[in-house]
Amino acid sequence: MTEAFLAEAMDRYGDAVYRLALCRLQSIADAEDVYQDTFLRFYQQKDAGTWGEEQRKAWLLRVAMNRCADLGRSRKVHGYVDLDAIPELAAQNTEGTREIWDAVNRLPEKQRTVFHLFYGEGYQTEEIAQILKVSGSAVRVNLNRARNSLRKELRIHV
Repeated sequence: MTEAFLAEAMDRYGDAVYRLALCRLQSIADAEDVYQDTFLRFYQQKDAGTWGEEQRKAWLLRVAMNRCADLGRSRKVHGYVDLDAIPELAAQNTEGTREIWDAVNRLPEKQRTVFHLFYGEGYQTEEIAQILKVSGSAVRVNLNRARNSLRKELRIHV
């Protein structure tokens, strides 16, 4: 793999990898570590150049998920991310969106992850199931639980 190919992959998928890691770990430093490790492993993949665009993105997100799980097991990660620490989110931040994303950050990890992949990255439930290596029904259950928790916490009536 060439450095140009890696740079292109980082430009195209880097934000998604970083946001997923930040969503899962709720630590900027840990998310940066996951980002770096994920792209290092991608660079070491000999056949990555033959993959299609969606296969590359899914592979990168899967590696990021695995690295997050590794960090989660080795470190006690608590708290949630202050949106002001993320420039692109802070720029879009209003009082309403801050309240929503603060509530999302307090969801259990499984719910937070599927919520992020569905709403933040635009994946469908079956695609999320493939990335997370769980059943589609497990994704739908966690997504439904996340929505219900958010409705209850934010007092949204639909």
